[in-house]
Amino acid sequence: MTQDRDVDVAVIGAGQAGLSAAYYLARRGLVPESGFVVLDANEGPGGAWRHRWDSLTLGSAHGIHDLPRFPLGTPDPREPASSVVSRYYGAFEAEFGLRVQRPVQVRQVSRTAGNRLRIATNSGAWRARFVINATGTWDKPYWPAYPGQRDFLGSQLHTRDFRSAADFAGRRVLVVGGGTSAVQFLLQLHDAGAHTVWSTRRPPEFTRTPFDAEWGRGVERLVSGRTRAGLPPLSVVASTGLPLTPQYQKGIDDGVLISRGPLERLTPEGAELEDGSTAAADVILWATGFRASLSHLAPLHLREPGGGIRMDGPRVVKLPTLFLVGYGESASTLGATRAGRAAALAALQGWSTSSQTNSVTVPSSQSRRSTA
Repeated sequence: MTQDRDVDVAVIGAGQAGLSAAYYLARRGLVPESGFVVLDANEGPGGAWRHRWDSLTLGSAHGIHDLPRFPLGTPDPREPASSVVSRYYGAFEAEFGLRVQRPVQVRQVSRTAGNRLRIATNSGAWRARFVINATGTWDKPYWPAYPGQRDFLGSQLHTRDFRSAADFAGRRVLVVGGGTSAVQFLLQLHDAGAHTVWSTRRPPEFTRTPFDAEWGRGVERLVSGRTRAGLPPLSVVASTGLPLTPQYQKGIDDGVLISRGPLERLTPEGAELEDGSTAAADVILWATGFRASLSHLAPLHLREPGGGIRMDGPRVVKLPTLFLVGYGESASTLGATRAGRAAALAALQGWSTSSQTNSVTVPSSQSRRSTA
């Protein structure tokens, strides 16, 4: 049996938040693979972005914020975002020598004697003083349950499985979900010759509010209030609304971005809406979002009675040696970079919370190098 390997900090996930954390760990003196390790389940760089559909170009994607001290520059906005981000993340890893271990699938994280955390993977185990979890949401697509779902005779797929709008030309597609991805799919499908119907639980809330840095910080404060109370984070659109861009306004004017209201049930030939009307469909596209991918943390029993994980910034209140980045307020690319930095500094400096009386061990000097 392979012996467990010891490090001061283990980072799980090499998306934006995980890479940001790794950068600051290295910058403050930890040595990759001996002081800290980054474990990533993907075959190559890019995090969840490497799995996005090719029609999601850089110009149509949500803002991609720079990693620390490594500007993205101005790539061709017509290039698939998956290619741009995978290349960018890979260059960042190489520039700062982060030595990401991949593909490594983390199966579970558990407590050990001596206040360490054990990370069991498909290629052995690591023991760490601190764990920075940056696994995002891509591996946890949310499929809501509706009556008649098994009776529907057509095909059903989730956002995660979408590849090209051209696959649906001439077909009747019911898009379920009220977020930005649903809106983008509707426009692409319409342009590709599909016949679309849109169903949302609530009327779509389009807003002219500028989606700038100040707006982003306001959204983070809203989400932070829930995670500090131990409640599950809301969906992105519930916190932000939908930006009323000229493209979206045209979709509204053309009748494409008009919701038929909540879905009541599926039928063999389509769906029945809450208002009693029906919609024939060959395909149901569930653009219903994702949940935090945290099943590997189940042995730690982190959930609060409210269903969420109580957070103090990126630190888990129940287990102050564990940090969640890319969760809650740091789920956006803007928040992810900052949360990675905060988690790395907290792990290195041994920050404590008001709910913990004992100090947290600072990483050992043997795994650090001097820095300027």
